Amino acid sequence: MDTQTSEEHDPPRALVPTLVGIGLIVALVSSLGAPLIPTIAAEQGVRLATADWVLTASLLTGALATPIMGRLADGAHQRRVIVFTLGLVLLGCVISALAPNFSVIVIGRGFQGVGLGLLPVNMAIARRVLRHDRSQRAIATLSVSTAIGAGLGYPATAAVAQVGGVAAAYWFGAFMVVLATIAALIVVPKGSRSHHRDFDGIGAFLLGSAIFSISVFLSEGAGWGWTSTSSLIAVGIASAALMAWIPTELRHHSPLVELRYLKVTSVAVADLIGFAMSVAMYLVVPVIVEFVQTDPSSGYGFGVGIMTAGFLLTPLSVGTYLASRTLIPLERALGTRLLMPLGSMTFASAALFFLAFHDQLWQAFMAVGIIGLGIGLTFAAMPSFIIRAVPPSETGSATGLYQVLRNIGLAVGSSLAAGLLRSATPKGADTPTLTGYEYAFWGAVAIGLLTAVVTYVLGDAPSDTTNVEQVQRATRDEGLLEATGALLLNDELDE
Repeated sequence: MDTQTSEEHDPPRALVPTLVGIGLIVALVSSLGAPLIPTIAAEQGVRLATADWVLTASLLTGALATPIMGRLADGAHQRRVIVFTLGLVLLGCVISALAPNFSVIVIGRGFQGVGLGLLPVNMAIARRVLRHDRSQRAIATLSVSTAIGAGLGYPATAAVAQVGGVAAAYWFGAFMVVLATIAALIVVPKGSRSHHRDFDGIGAFLLGSAIFSISVFLSEGAGWGWTSTSSLIAVGIASAALMAWIPTELRHHSPLVELRYLKVTSVAVADLIGFAMSVAMYLVVPVIVEFVQTDPSSGYGFGVGIMTAGFLLTPLSVGTYLASRTLIPLERALGTRLLMPLGSMTFASAALFFLAFHDQLWQAFMAVGIIGLGIGLTFAAMPSFIIRAVPPSETGSATGLYQVLRNIGLAVGSSLAAGLLRSATPKGADTPTLTGYEYAFWGAVAIGLLTAVVTYVLGDAPSDTTNVEQVQRATRDEGLLEATGALLLNDELDE
């Protein structure tokens, strides 16, 4: 049972709008990636597959941002974390706007990606400051604002880029971040006097090394050669980092990620499927955005502008939102066991649809909307695998790894898509052949179908209460504090 109580009897009336606004702006800045990829590739004279790094770089830093901020946001540091993080995002926007070359743009995008970790911090503040009933409503609004921000951000930033160029889009992002920072300084209250939690710096370094190395291997392996010395070195670094990270997390009294809950079957299934479907999602969504902007002279594509490509992502947000709203009625009608298989099958059918039909622009919009429905159902239903097996007091710890793996999955999916497009790019050409896109979509179809089978077969797996109790005893024995609920995902709260 959640025993959390409000620490502020009279929180600022503008608190919830401010937190929602920060979420919208972070989502907007994150949209400064996918629709701009073809334009950046043309302006900087790099291959389309190489230009994908403007998306992958932000996802890499975002993959680490959430668990790290979850630790740094303990107690009195919550407002500081928001302001400091927005400062890094602002720096990233300025760097990308002034970038003299492609490499500097990528560096700027890496700083911008740190903002992806702000949503859990905002949720933690809402839970701490507001009374229980108000905090629940506020957190639900925050979760919806992320989807809305992504849907509005793509066309908005794409419109700015189409009128003023790529640099103007990043300056627009910088301006919005400044507004968010001012609001945070004025409205967001200081942290509580709760017990300080040591930060697992070694764990963060090892996990970051593993994520970066495997992402480099997936995106650059086709150019290097999958068995080349550079590829083997990247794989070796990733493997060594992971082998060192796991025992480090198990020994640390306040680990970056609580790995012990992998002993619980339903938790392990949710973590695995969260990772797999995140990979599948980014094998499809950014790839469609690039596809529609490709000049038809390549034998495919529609040659649309940045603004149209930006609007392509709006059906994704709409579909995800609608799926989250219909989750409870569907659960009553079908039962929990069928929800994730239904979502996975819907996602796979959308990818398969675009594989078969991609000669008209409306087909891309339809495919993305159906993908949103499938992703929304899958991710909204997934947390029940964790929640039903773990006591409410342990939900934060149990969902920590799930959050990390989802973010890592997005980064891996983006890197893998870039690698597939690179492998299908003829020597001396800047645009991949249609085969590269087909490989990416077939991979997404396979993951969706496999996920449907796994979730249906294991959907009725009983909770392993013995393992849950063992994990609880282990965490108590090592003096672990209850993990913050800030790691709850937006789709968990929508449920």
